[in-house]
Amino acid sequence: MGGSPSLALHGLRWGCAVLACVALTACGNNPPVPEWQMNAKGSADRAAEAWLSGDSRVEAAEFARARAEVSRTARPDLLARIELLRCAARAAALDFAPCTGFDALASDAAPAEQAYARYLAGAAQAADAALLPAAHRGLVGATGAPDAALAGIADPMSRLVAAGVLFRRGLATPGTITLAIDTASARGWRRPLLAWLQVQLQRAQAAGAADEVARIQRRIDVVLGKSAL
Repeated sequence: MGGSPSLALHGLRWGCAVLACVALTACGNNPPVPEWQMNAKGSADRAAEAWLSGDSRVEAAEFARARAEVSRTARPDLLARIELLRCAARAAALDFAPCTGFDALASDAAPAEQAYARYLAGAAQAADAALLPAAHRGLVGATGAPDAALAGIADPMSRLVAAGVLFRRGLATPGTITLAIDTASARGWRRPLLAWLQVQLQRAQAAGAADEVARIQRRIDVVLGKSAL
């Protein structure tokens, strides 16, 4: 999607399965979409964009609104999805803190969400593949260099989430890192861009590649506003 994509929902390729069809608009003979769904979708989108852009304050406020809207349904399974989407956005930026919000609701989550949680944790099993969003199925159980599969993921958010999972599993190649950097850079997503540039910097330092270290550091300085004019 162009412009401001529906990061938290469409970006994970879950479509209607994520928030009970919140992405749909009323048309034809369909009944109007409930207000809570539209409000939850808008706040979830804004929360994901704010997180990736590096604005934690806005992310927290929008996530709280999305959670409050879903809570109006008294459905913990939908609330679990909201929490899982938040954890996915963090994985895209290599933040692998425990997904405690989802864990507290996991017993009410649907099998697809439970499988996705295992995927984000780097612990998905072969049987989980069929339950995952299509973009991620080919990466379950991968042990080689899955850069081609990663490059084939069209959605930027999904691609960064998948790259994060590969990194967590110790399977991120230089190509994985470069693709993640290019993806975050193209979208202007400051948080994952800095995270992946730091990974690239550390690998260049370990290899003793002084020129490469200097080049990467210049990019980091630009993001941080430290570049010389």
